[in-house]
Amino acid sequence: MSGRGDPPEGTPDGAPGGEDEYRSMVFDESFIRAARLQENSADERLGEHHAPAVRPRRPWMRLPGSRQALLLVLLIVIAFGTAIYMGIRHPYKAAEPGLGAQPLRSSVVPLTPPGAVPGGAPGDLYAHSPAAHFRSGAAGVTIPANTARTPHFSGGQVVEALRLAKEYLVRSSIDPATLTGGDVRSVRLLLDTGQLDQFDRSMARPVDDGRHAATGWLIRFDHGTTALADRNVRVDGTLGAAESGPDSLDVTADYTFVYAVRATGGADQHAAHGTGKPVPGASSLFTVRREIHFRLDREDLADHRLEVTQSSLQAGPMACAPQADVLRPLLAGQHAGDARPAGTDPYSRRWANPSLCGRLAATSQPTPSHPAR
Repeated sequence: MSGRGDPPEGTPDGAPGGEDEYRSMVFDESFIRAARLQENSADERLGEHHAPAVRPRRPWMRLPGSRQALLLVLLIVIAFGTAIYMGIRHPYKAAEPGLGAQPLRSSVVPLTPPGAVPGGAPGDLYAHSPAAHFRSGAAGVTIPANTARTPHFSGGQVVEALRLAKEYLVRSSIDPATLTGGDVRSVRLLLDTGQLDQFDRSMARPVDDGRHAATGWLIRFDHGTTALADRNVRVDGTLGAAESGPDSLDVTADYTFVYAVRATGGADQHAAHGTGKPVPGASSLFTVRREIHFRLDREDLADHRLEVTQSSLQAGPMACAPQADVLRPLLAGQHAGDARPAGTDPYSRRWANPSLCGRLAATSQPTPSHPAR
């Protein structure tokens, strides 16, 4: 009787041991894919007169399915990474030298009065001073109506640069929180990121070196001795913009700010910055002229930021003393005294703020109809 798996006639002749000599070979899918030759189909052989019966398989066609998928994923990752790199750093865009944020250079010149500081009520002082026709607050900082485009910037971009400069002037010269020693983050938010370290150092450790004076960035009073008698600051001046190159705009601001201030705190503190005690309850006018140069590139316009490159401040009435951290106005009834500016060393090669002091013209002082006594 034949075995369970044998045909009825028994094993074929010539098959020793009754075993098929090819039974140990397994023609699975991986074996077929690994073959170096592939037989052409009947249609392929009929379509070409001299087509060979077989054709070589491409190496990638012989890879197992998992390896082909891995190769495809690898190619996708490389292509995606290349696209990201090209978007971040375009290889065909040349670097623009010299367009980094420049440090601020500033100067503060105190203006000493010729005599005692006039005092009175804020409204009376304003009405009888050169600031009588000035506007109040942000309304005094005006953007020119005839703003035109430049060769490389549209009219809208020029207006945006002027608008940012106006916002900086308002936040740094008119905002009561800034003036009275409050939070300065609103000013900081407008600065180019390349100037933030210099600004932070100027606020934390102000120095009269032409680079790190807090008063170069903003106007603030010594709130221990001086308070605002009227929050409506009087303002007048001009704004203008021009190209400094194909990729940047320069904005120039020349404004005069007039503040009504009064005494607060101890009388001894006031005497330290001038001669005589302030008249109790009386207000006086304090005038600041700021000339500021701003620079804005295309990135600044997109980020709503700007660079403050130069600031020149003249302010009075003040005593002739450094004003790096805060401004210390002389108040109603006070005199400048005999203080003189510190010496300037012309042999020093290190750039520094020269010690300067000016004289406040008598015509710039108010002549109130009811002066304080």
